[in-house]
Amino acid sequence: MSQDGAQGQYAGRALAGGRYQLRDLLGQGGMASVHLAYDSVLDRQVAIKTLHTELGREQAFRERFRREAQSVAKLTHTNIVSVFDTGEDDVDGMTTPYIVMEYVEGRPLGSVLDEDVRQQGAMPADKALKITADVLAALEISHEMGLVHRDIKPGNVMMTKRGVVKVMDFGIARAMQSGVTSMTQTGMVVGTPQYLSPEQALGRGVDARSDLYSVGIMLFQLVTGRLPFDADSPLAIAYAHVQEEPPTASSINRALPPAVDALITRALKKNPNERFPSAEAMRGECLRVAQSFQPAPPSIVPGSQAQSGAGVGSAVFPPVDQTNPTPAGNVHTPYQPTPAPNPYGTPAPSPAYGYPQQGGYQTAGPAAYSPQGPATPPPYNITPQQSASGGSGGGRNKPVIIGSVVVSLLAVGGLVTALMMNGGEKEPQGGGGGATATASPTKAAGYRGPDTSKKIDAEECEEPQESYNDPEKIRLPNFKFKYIGSVKECLQAAGWGDFKIIKVDENTYGEGSVRDQFPPAGTDVDPENMPEITLKVSTGNPPS
Repeated sequence: MSQDGAQGQYAGRALAGGRYQLRDLLGQGGMASVHLAYDSVLDRQVAIKTLHTELGREQAFRERFRREAQSVAKLTHTNIVSVFDTGEDDVDGMTTPYIVMEYVEGRPLGSVLDEDVRQQGAMPADKALKITADVLAALEISHEMGLVHRDIKPGNVMMTKRGVVKVMDFGIARAMQSGVTSMTQTGMVVGTPQYLSPEQALGRGVDARSDLYSVGIMLFQLVTGRLPFDADSPLAIAYAHVQEEPPTASSINRALPPAVDALITRALKKNPNERFPSAEAMRGECLRVAQSFQPAPPSIVPGSQAQSGAGVGSAVFPPVDQTNPTPAGNVHTPYQPTPAPNPYGTPAPSPAYGYPQQGGYQTAGPAAYSPQGPATPPPYNITPQQSASGGSGGGRNKPVIIGSVVVSLLAVGGLVTALMMNGGEKEPQGGGGGATATASPTKAAGYRGPDTSKKIDAEECEEPQESYNDPEKIRLPNFKFKYIGSVKECLQAAGWGDFKIIKVDENTYGEGSVRDQFPPAGTDVDPENMPEITLKVSTGNPPS
């Protein structure tokens, strides 16, 4: 639906027997529109989100949506957008669920980030940490009530004119996940692919720590102006959350102190047990780190591409054949709506990126989570669980419905290889057995020399992390952004001599910098039967 269409469809109408009079369109997407409205009973302005997709026809969804709104209405906190009312009304013969929210006169955090990126390359770290701490303050309250947000991202965080942080859309993701039946298959996972936790991407039950992972992704984006994981499809993005290690934020923004890197790294651990145990703990660390260094303007590495904090439009993907991760059938071109002038700034969710999650995973109910006491988090296993019936259990930047990424490494390997190796590579300059380029590349105009300080410790190969799933296997170390000389030493120290180097033109990180690897970092491998490791290494020359 076009912006003008949404404006024309709803503007001037009234909901709830005439109580709420819809006025200006504040934002809209494939699933919902947000209007400024007037509450004639309480004589105040409110914001009303109306869902205008097939969801409105689902009785199960409408009921779940109502119950979730009731739960969220109990959340009272400075940093949470209040929910006043919910209901459903008839619009052009279609039952339309709506939710009445506090009207926030401000703009979304994504818009604030875009402005900082234009002016400075990224958001200053002290500012980003304080905003993140306020988001965590909101999550602390919701988690105490057993409510996991599931879709934390800049588009769901508002900044008022006074600089107050407001988190919104609590509970909507879970309502969608539990209620959608006809648009997508039962058991779909709801969230935004770029911000999904690994367990969320796998379609498993989530708890408070999943929100903390999403907060870590958001903080990375704020301080670097880009996302740690991005690709051409939701499946590839979600797979990256499960299998790939993110770059360090300071490799993009050189002004960041080590403490910020450490904070983000902990938040983005694949294993939830290794993250912060609670929003309260992560918030305390954000405030401590913010006070531990002298604020400095961002220093973005030349050539690092900043990414907009605004969302993209909607797209619907057909189900994915589990034996072939390429979506079957035709893929619709993403629709990118032009945002309306937006004093409220609420980006509406977009419709489904849909691929099915495998059977056997159950959607989690309210998280049995309490920040009190020294309770040990449950053990975490990244492999799919088995259902009682024996089946294996079973996500750009708007809320989307996505399926699970419980796909074997062999099945997805072709996709990852294609993502890594497509376009721009030269023929291999070295072969197996640790061979490298036979000659140094010609230095072209714009050449950037090597940074030999970016080293990987040989111990990371000699004593690699064990697999979460198989004690006989190890997790492949992360060689990205490291100088190739140190990587070769690491491989040789472990006796992993079978690797191949592909030279690529790139002058942002300098000659010899490992730009990508296959298999990806964190892949489970057998140390007694190592696969051939392929490394894409920079020539230091600008792309031709």
